[in-house]
Amino acid sequence: MMPSRVSVIIPVFNEQEAITQVLADLPRHLLHEIIVVDNGSTDQTASLATEAGARVVREGRRGYGSACLKGIACADTPDIVAFVDGDYSDHPDEMTRVLAPLIEGRADFCVGSRVLGHREPGALLPQARFGNWLATALIAALFGVDYTDLGPFRAIKKVTLDEMNMRDRTFGWTVEMQVKAAQNRVRTCEVPVSYRKRIGVSKITGTLEGTIKAGWKILFTILKHATRPT
Repeated sequence: MMPSRVSVIIPVFNEQEAITQVLADLPRHLLHEIIVVDNGSTDQTASLATEAGARVVREGRRGYGSACLKGIACADTPDIVAFVDGDYSDHPDEMTRVLAPLIEGRADFCVGSRVLGHREPGALLPQARFGNWLATALIAALFGVDYTDLGPFRAIKKVTLDEMNMRDRTFGWTVEMQVKAAQNRVRTCEVPVSYRKRIGVSKITGTLEGTIKAGWKILFTILKHATRPT
C-alpha cells in the first residue's frame, strides 16, 4: 500500500497557552503537513505555531467552519485530511488511532469518539453531552446511521471530502460532515479517543450564548439536510 499524504488542519482562536503542546504531541512521522488556521487571534498563537514548525494561514471570516474550509483550500494535495482542535482537550498523539482505518483501507471517514473513549471528569460538559446525545439520536432516526459523538477529532479521505461539498462556516461544520457521510453512504467508523479539560475557556460550550447558538445550528443543520433531496 502506498504511503498516504496526510494534512492536519488545526483551527485556532487565541490558543497561545495550548498550541505548542498540541503541535508537540502530533505523530509527525505520519504527517505530510500541519496547517494551523488562525481565525483572528489577538494573542501569540500564530507566532508560537510557526516557531513549533506548523504552516500558519489566516482566515479573517470568523467561524469554525470558515477556518476548516480555509485549511482545506490551502492543503498540499493530501490523500487524507485530519482535523484536531487547538485547545489540547483532544490527545493529539492519538491521531495514529484516528488515521489507522483510512490508511489501512478499512474506512473513508473516521470520527474520534469521546463518548467511547476515556474522559477526564468534567471535560465533556453536561450541555455538550446532552447535545451529542440529541444530535446523534436525530441522525440515527432520520438517516439510519449510528454515531456516538460529533467530536472534532476526525480524518477523512480527500476525495470523499470533496464529494461532500462542505458549506457550513460556523458551529454546524462537524454535523454537516457526518450527515453528508450518512447520505452518501460513506464507509464510516468511530474509534475511541481520550478527552481532557481544555486549556482556557471554551468559546462555544463555555458560555450560555455560545451553547445556545451551537445547539440551534447543529439541530438546524440536521433538519435542513433531512428535508433536502440528496
